[in-house]
Amino acid sequence: MKIRNVDCVIERRLLVNFKVRPDQVARHLPEGLRPQLVGGVGVAGICLLRLGQLRPHGVPGTWGMTTENVAHRFAVEWDEGGVIRSGVYVPRRDSSSGLSALAGGRLFPGSHLRATIRVRETDRGLSISVHNHKQPVSVKVNVTDADSLGGSLFASLDEAIQFFRNGAQGYSPSLSGSCLEGVQLQCDRWEATPVVINEIHSSFFEDPKSFEPGSVVVDCGLIMRNLPARWHATGDRSSEMELVSLR
Repeated sequence: MKIRNVDCVIERRLLVNFKVRPDQVARHLPEGLRPQLVGGVGVAGICLLRLGQLRPHGVPGTWGMTTENVAHRFAVEWDEGGVIRSGVYVPRRDSSSGLSALAGGRLFPGSHLRATIRVRETDRGLSISVHNHKQPVSVKVNVTDADSLGGSLFASLDEAIQFFRNGAQGYSPSLSGSCLEGVQLQCDRWEATPVVINEIHSSFFEDPKSFEPGSVVVDCGLIMRNLPARWHATGDRSSEMELVSLR
């Protein structure tokens, strides 16, 4: 029996966003999902988040744990009951926590791979590196605080925040690869500040076997801090297509 709700505090959630050619997004999506376009381009991202007081709903926060996590994701749409829904497809998650890697996809939707995640944070800057040698991936990002949101995907910070709030529903491959598991991020408030991306490297998005050179371009970044949140399991979706999995 899986846990339906997990509570936490999002101590830090850094979103690094990319513009991607729609055909390059589509090749990574299972049947039933399609790229969500903004200004004619697809949107992909890396979500780097530290979760504090992470525990099953009903358990006191003092019993929760702190984890560093990384998710590679695509903004997607799908049809449901005659309505177009939006969210994200997450082909890969990595975590610093062995417990998250063990429980993900078993006790709660969303499988995680175990990775080494190092964080260096100052008053105005943040550097994060991620390495997983067994199921290879590497990420390196360096950002500093900014006065305004850069890039061309969104006209304003408020527009960007609303876009990600509307995309709080996420799907990812189950451990067996037979279906998509759903989880929704629930926050009473969504607040973020912009950052300047000084350095970004992702072996996932830079792999020429997965993305044609030049088809993925970094656009903008924003960061959320100290937000109480809940991850709610929303059920599975079947798929007749072999799911993309980078385990």
